[in-house]
Amino acid sequence: MPKTAHADSAPLALEDRHGVLPDHALDQLFRGARTFYSWEERDVPDTTLYALYDLLKFAPTSANQSPARFVFLKGESQERLREHLIESNVDKTLSAPVTVIVAWDWTFHEKVPELFPHAPEAKDWFESEDARFENGFRNGSLQGAYLIMAARSLGLDCGPMSGFDKSGVDKEFFEGDPEMGSWRSNFLCNLGYGTTEKLFPRSPRLTFDEAARLM
Repeated sequence: MPKTAHADSAPLALEDRHGVLPDHALDQLFRGARTFYSWEERDVPDTTLYALYDLLKFAPTSANQSPARFVFLKGESQERLREHLIESNVDKTLSAPVTVIVAWDWTFHEKVPELFPHAPEAKDWFESEDARFENGFRNGSLQGAYLIMAARSLGLDCGPMSGFDKSGVDKEFFEGDPEMGSWRSNFLCNLGYGTTEKLFPRSPRLTFDEAARLM
């Protein structure tokens, strides 16, 4: 397994956790970040992908259930997506250095005793199909968002998208696989170093008063 970037760095002490990030960091993560549709011909090293996962895995999920699963596609593996994409997503995807299938594991609850050891009975909370879907899909989606933020923090651009045949992707990549047979795709995210020629002006956002209430 490749050594991950920053693997030897010491974690931030809990008492130091309330510092505000500098503006350039906030710009990189939020204000200046965009969804990209075209890419430089520049590889994303595997070490960066390992480092990306090593960041996102620390973000919270309910009962630490961590249901998301990630399939990083390059080259020939990426080409297998072609027939499952809507036409407008083909070029932006196959020209990206990496495409991630952000999925979630229908049997995520089997690992809950390992991941939430102080309450091993928590596995039982997710035995019903309704509880498994609600928790797996919601927390897997959260982890997909964490992937985007972790990627941006490592200097990568992202192109998250729907616009694909989920059942086709599941059959292509997961069906019949002894390890991935219970995985279900959620969305796709292209990763790389974006170019600006296909960007359009940034779309408006809702104001605080339109989208929030302070009570």
